[in-house]
Amino acid sequence: MDADTRRDLNSLPKSLAELVGKHIVAAGLLMDEDPERAYVHASYARRKASRLPSVREASGVAAYTVGKWQEALSDLRAARRMSGRDNFLAVMADCERGLGRPERALEITGDPAAEALDAEERIELRIVASGARRDMGDPKGALAELQVPELKERRARPWIARLFYAYADVLEELGREEDAREYFSRAAAVDTDGVTDADERLATLEGVELVDVDLEDGIVWTDAEEQDFEEPEETPSAPTVELGRDHDRDHRHVRDDVQGDDDEDVVDTEDEEAVEASDEPGPDDASVTEPEPEPERESGTVSGAGTEDGVAETEASGEPDGRPDDRDVRERD
Repeated sequence: MDADTRRDLNSLPKSLAELVGKHIVAAGLLMDEDPERAYVHASYARRKASRLPSVREASGVAAYTVGKWQEALSDLRAARRMSGRDNFLAVMADCERGLGRPERALEITGDPAAEALDAEERIELRIVASGARRDMGDPKGALAELQVPELKERRARPWIARLFYAYADVLEELGREEDAREYFSRAAAVDTDGVTDADERLATLEGVELVDVDLEDGIVWTDAEEQDFEEPEETPSAPTVELGRDHDRDHRHVRDDVQGDDDEDVVDTEDEEAVEASDEPGPDDASVTEPEPEPERESGTVSGAGTEDGVAETEASGEPDGRPDDRDVRERD
């Protein structure tokens, strides 16, 4: 609730002031979301306190939002007489347009009191005056009404967006599509609150279709005719391994390599065993290599060697081998 409304409510009894104030606040909150309900709240406040200028202003604006032009014009004129404020001249002029009286709308926009208004309210008056010129079939005059220094403004403000949009709209009507495209683009750039449909109008001029609007990520466009868009670069991913015949062949090669290594180990082991075996005498070595002859032992010496060696030594020494001799047998006889 602004200071002017609060001051006006102080002239009412406390209970009534609280009641009227609640309805005015409700009307202001619902003005954009639900204009019909806002109008109901404002009308109730008007019935309870019709002599307050702030209440008549709220009622007039609510009636304007639902298209009740005459009621809105009456309330706003009464509020201006009571308060002396001129900040609703643009709304009053637009109500005259709604009633089909563009000449009267131009009279309001040319009021000398408009010179004392701030930039936003003056721009709104120029936009209404331009619309009145177009209602009268004068698009060039409508374009002249909008040729103000604020056309060079670059800051994002709702009323600047509305000025660019209105100027682009007139340019398109005059057939100056290139200039219209430029100002629709400017309107879209500064329209952070979404008060215009500059995006859609620009899309129509560019020959594209607006398929999605995301307030956080921006606008996604799709081509309505033929327009090339760069494909996003793919992020390199980790190499993948295909499982198939190549995979099996690789595993088979690995197994062969492992088996080959095992075979080499076996061969090496066999070679070592063969070398060790070759160092020991084998059964076939006697037939290949003859042993050196042993030196002859002296007679009378008998070794405890094997049987064959003992016999050989006995025969060599000439001693009896233990069998009875024939001479001994004859002597006993």
